[in-house]
Amino acid sequence: MTRDRHDPEDERPAEAVSRRGFERWAGTVTPRLASGQSLLRILRVGGAMLRTPVCGVLGIEVPIVQGPLGGPWEQSMRLAAAISDAGALGSVPTTLRTPAQVRDDVRRLRDLTDRPFALNMTRRPFVPEVFDAVVAEVPPVFSFALGEPDGLVARVHDAGAIFLQQVTTVEQAVRAAEAGVDVISAQGTESGGFCGDVSTMALVPQVVDAVRPLPVLASGGVADGRGIAAALALGAQGVNIGTRFLASAECGVSDEWKAAIVSATSQDAVKVAFAEHILPPPTEGGFETVPRSLRTPFVDEGNSVADMGAAQAGALRSRVMTAMRDGTAHELIPLTGQSAGLVRDVAPAAELVQRLVTEAEATLRALADLASARSGADEAR
Repeated sequence: MTRDRHDPEDERPAEAVSRRGFERWAGTVTPRLASGQSLLRILRVGGAMLRTPVCGVLGIEVPIVQGPLGGPWEQSMRLAAAISDAGALGSVPTTLRTPAQVRDDVRRLRDLTDRPFALNMTRRPFVPEVFDAVVAEVPPVFSFALGEPDGLVARVHDAGAIFLQQVTTVEQAVRAAEAGVDVISAQGTESGGFCGDVSTMALVPQVVDAVRPLPVLASGGVADGRGIAAALALGAQGVNIGTRFLASAECGVSDEWKAAIVSATSQDAVKVAFAEHILPPPTEGGFETVPRSLRTPFVDEGNSVADMGAAQAGALRSRVMTAMRDGTAHELIPLTGQSAGLVRDVAPAAELVQRLVTEAEATLRALADLASARSGADEAR
């Protein structure tokens, strides 16, 4: 990925893109394989093939956002920096971080890259003091998940940041659009971490239609370039990817977790149905969702209990809290999406971004050629 492919007009940092100027950048990209119309022509902007309007909004070169890999572990700032330097958008989780730790994370990240990045928060839990620290750092992009954005959007915009909201239903997307967010990530049930019940394939086009002209990212089940091409065909302007980047060289999770992802099938990633008994509940305005994890004896044990009592829930919760403290939580709940079945190796993050782009471009070319061949056959008749 080279920066000289960036349009000069798009070199403005993401924080400079105001809400009033948003319509200039945003729009909808809904590729159609119609006669005389090429997917590649639709997607080419400023000479870069895999570039859509959301790239201008987020200040990035390719429409790929790294899902924040938060939890009782540290994904490492090296991962976010490598992804941002590759032209995509790296993300930094703040879950279970203190304000001081957030400030230190951002300092280390800015030492590693001068490219745009996102700071992420959730409503599971939501800590006002951490939000204050996040806003004070003026991230180019603020991403929010697992709850309503009400009351936060104005402060994020006043700080000069772009607001990216994750949703799991069409209704949540509509409320987020009404609240004034800039970009929406529609997350399907295939995704790792906390997810809803609707598949990415069904959710994304509905969200695109409901919040037009806001740009939409597709999240869940995407781990290669074919998934990116499919997301664009559904009307999304880009993708949010988590599991594929868990299995990257720079990610700070354990080698055992990465190896488990590489060897896993999609059906090995299951919902943790008993999560409400062992993890912090949503704070006010939070969505009722449950996480998806690779199967472990701990997950199987909890999921097998139809009606968990207080004593058993307390025992499981104690095990999780102990594991969080000693750094072995991944042995109990290694949060992972169904796209694990598409992951074949552990590779450097920049290589993964380049691979995703190359595969997506090849897929789009093949689709365009298919449409062109079909059009020629129809004309010959």
